Amino acid sequence: MAQVEATTERIIAADAETVFDALADYTGTREKLLPEHFSEYEVREGGDGEGTLVHWKLQATSKRVRDCLLDVTEPTDGQLVEKDRNSSMVTTWTVTPAGEGRSRVLVSTVWNGAGGIGGFFEKTFAPKGLGRIYDALLAKLAAEVEK
Repeated sequence: MAQVEATTERIIAADAETVFDALADYTGTREKLLPEHFSEYEVREGGDGEGTLVHWKLQATSKRVRDCLLDVTEPTDGQLVEKDRNSSMVTTWTVTPAGEGRSRVLVSTVWNGAGGIGGFFEKTFAPKGLGRIYDALLAKLAAEVEK
């Protein structure tokens, strides 16, 4: 079982605090940012960063749907970590300043992939698919905070 990782990033024309606050706002902004691959979104506890428990289904492909129940932590300034209770999946959002009025958002998801030939295909194709999903989310984030 190999670890699979999908990473993408974007420079956004808004300060890091504004961008981070939008990502950490699970009861308001976050749901608006999710592309069509996400469904059944529900905040079950908290709602603002650390201590949030959020649920959604992520349909990465036409056949693959993950039922995610995520505990949110903020281990360091500018970082949100979403750990799935239902799998080994962990997503880390890191927001850092990138010059005057700009910020860099890096999103990285890791999980333990399948073994055998299925694992080969997962490790080969899943990062690209998830990267496209996060690119769409980051585009919506940019549109939201660059207003």
